[in-house]
Amino acid sequence: MEITYHLADIETVAKKVLTAIDSKTLLLKGSMGVGKTTFIKALVKVLGSNDDVSSPTFSIVNVYELPNDKLYHFDMYRINDEAEALQFGIEDYLASNHWIVMEWPEHIPSLLPEDAVCMDLILNADHSRTLKLHKNLNLTNKIMAKNCIN
Repeated sequence: MEITYHLADIETVAKKVLTAIDSKTLLLKGSMGVGKTTFIKALVKVLGSNDDVSSPTFSIVNVYELPNDKLYHFDMYRINDEAEALQFGIEDYLASNHWIVMEWPEHIPSLLPEDAVCMDLILNADHSRTLKLHKNLNLTNKIMAKNCIN
């Protein structure tokens, strides 16, 4: 699925993504400033939370309460290697059965769950964004993982 949109339409895009996915783990790729956190803010709202969403760049993870669930928002930008992610207990989060939305997943490639949905966010010349959704990728397959995390 590929959607080109303007930021004013971000909640509609989040709703479309939710109807298209079959996983609660989303991996967001995109350059700095493309709107990854803005998309997550819309997603959290569409999922029914009133929590204030901000980038967890320095805290690594923020937790948002949803009706009957929660969402873990990770920013792996500052993670140097997979050992560092293991030290803060990433496996416990990934095994939690809650929503996982991760920015900069390419920093921990071998720790990513197989059933994750990958999303590329691209900033276009006219300031619109393009979201490319890659679902049903087997992240244990190096070729498929390359499509998501490289």
